[in-house]
Amino acid sequence: MHKVYVLGMGPGSKEYILPVTTKIINTCDVLIGGKRNLKSFEGLGKEMIYVGSNLNELMIYTKNNRENKKIAYLLSGDTGFYSMLKFLKKHFKQNELEVLPGISSYQYLTAKIGETWHDAFIGSLHGRDFDFLDAIKNNEKVILLTDHKYSPKKIAKLMIENNIEGKVMIVGENLSYENERVIYGHPKEIMDMPNFHMSVVVIKDEVEV
Repeated sequence: MHKVYVLGMGPGSKEYILPVTTKIINTCDVLIGGKRNLKSFEGLGKEMIYVGSNLNELMIYTKNNRENKKIAYLLSGDTGFYSMLKFLKKHFKQNELEVLPGISSYQYLTAKIGETWHDAFIGSLHGRDFDFLDAIKNNEKVILLTDHKYSPKKIAKLMIENNIEGKVMIVGENLSYENERVIYGHPKEIMDMPNFHMSVVVIKDEVEV
């Protein structure tokens, strides 16, 4: 019986996938993941299944086929940070899974701007709601994965409306891709910019020089 591979795919670009992860992918029969993650491996001739609202069907498929097929789930970023791993662990025992980490988008961005992240509040707004404004008020450094509902522009607007001052924002858009952008600005400047696509935002206390 094959183990089910759970593989972190990094921030996006194939260049940032760990070599050991690529090696495992090459040996697998079935790749399961989002369209963005699977696109890099379309030429390998693997069976590919896209993740959507079909999670229960995927679990049944995996349980019924893992004896004869090597199956890998390709997850964005790192497997340990708001990934599908938590859901998979409800359906498979620890010894039935082999998990490999990946570079998270917030790790990539903080390295890009020369910042540490061990001293930051880190959260994800991908389909989630929590009091991130309170986190911004009460922490010197906050890192947020954004989505369409809570975009960098929306976060900036809410900061202004809630009188959160003395902060600077760094937005990392399309990280690791050719059209990557890293933009620094005060909330008012970020709010007035065009819409951002896939983004991570760092919000930190402004240091007076």
